[in-house]
This record gives sequence, structure tokens and C-alpha cells, in this order.
Amino acid sequence: MILAVTLLAVTVVAVVTMWLSPRMGQKRVLYELAPDTPHAFGCEMSWIAVLTCDTEAVLDALGIEGETASNWNNGIGTIYDHWLGPDRVYISPPVDGWTFVVSLALPHPVSRGQMDKCTPLLAGLARSFVDVQYYFSYPLLDFYSWVRFREGRLLRAFASTDEGVIWSKGHASRAEQALGLKLFEFRGVRGRHGDAGSEIVMLPTEEQVMQIARSWSRDPTTLKPSDAPAALGYVAPAPQGWRTERLRRSAA
Repeated sequence: MILAVTLLAVTVVAVVTMWLSPRMGQKRVLYELAPDTPHAFGCEMSWIAVLTCDTEAVLDALGIEGETASNWNNGIGTIYDHWLGPDRVYISPPVDGWTFVVSLALPHPVSRGQMDKCTPLLAGLARSFVDVQYYFSYPLLDFYSWVRFREGRLLRAFASTDEGVIWSKGHASRAEQALGLKLFEFRGVRGRHGDAGSEIVMLPTEEQVMQIARSWSRDPTTLKPSDAPAALGYVAPAPQGWRTERLRRSAA
């Protein structure tokens, strides 16, 4: 079981300075520009891992505008902040060759009736970078997902909610197979009749998401200061185009 103590500490100590403009009467966010070393994240969060050390190239590929330089402490603190986080994205400095795009505003796998914005976003990144991975771990919603594009090709896409598996493409990777069913938690029994019952419903947990990330790239909950030199990333408004939309019904 993954403990979120480290992540909570990061969120608490991350201070985002607010400045009230006397002329404009608007709040502005000032991010600390002192470079620092990696901070852990991942619990109750979605992120993309991109195999590149070129943070600016990731910004360009995502089409993000209005970015502001920020260190890890304020970047991750912003994403976990209840007021700022829902519509912000943090693009990190590289760690072991991986650049992270961290935000709950990232497009996520959706069920029928909603527009799929996750696949196009990842496919677009995969045209510019060799390895692109997406993760979503949110226990409060029983929502877990992992996706991997390699050399422009979708290798695996998986997502599950409390309703069951909503997305499954490609073959289960070796990392998934290595988990073994015994590592999955029982979440209920489907179609139970009497004492015999029937199909056991076994869905992933947050720990499994981190194990996949650990196998494919990096488990962000284990990032520590010694993993990379001090550097700056970027905080930016999440693009409006990432917002969830329902599919429009065609006219009869």
C-alpha cells in the first residue's frame, strides 16, 4: 500500500505567493524561481511521462501557452492545491531522461457518450517523442489507467472505474502480467447468487499503477532530491481544449 505522507508534506510546504494588483484588482501567482531538486507526486493524480530531456519541446508539442518558470516545490504544490490545481499543468525538468506532465486537467479515458481527447493528445506527442506514457490514479473514484505509445504506435491502453474496465487495447504487457492476480484487491462479486457466487470482480489499485510506472519509466511517488540536479520546469494554464465534452448527437 502506498502512503501519501511524502506527497502531503510537499503540498503543505509549497507556498504559492499571491499578489493583489492595486490597479487591476486581480490576483496573480508568483512562482519561486530558485531551481530545486525533484519532488514526489502521483497519488490522486494523472501524469504523462515523456522520454526526453527537452522540456521546452514538450511544451511546444502540447500547444501550451502562458507558461511561467517554476521549481518543483511550487509546481507540484500548485497542482495539488484545491484552488489552483484543477486548471493548471506542471511540466517538470527531466529525471533520468523523463519529462513529466502533471495535472488532473489532463484528458482522461472516458466512457461512451463522451469525446475521447486522451488518445489524440497522446498520439500527437508520440509523433514527436519515442516513448509516451499516461497514468491516472484516483482511488476516491476507483479510477486507474495506464497507456503506452512507443515509436508512434499504441502498445497498450487500459482504464478501469468502479463500473469495470472501460478501455482495453493491445495486449497486456509483461509488467501487467508480472503483477499476478493475487496482487489485485477484491472489489465485489458480480452476479452473486446465494453462497456460491459467480465471477469475482478484481480491479487495479493505486499500487499496481505505480508498479507499472516503475517498470515502464519512473514511479513518481519515489522521486527524491538525489535523482536529478536542481532545475526549473513550467506551470501553465491547462488548455481549454482538454475539458471533457459530450458527443453531439447527429441529426436524424
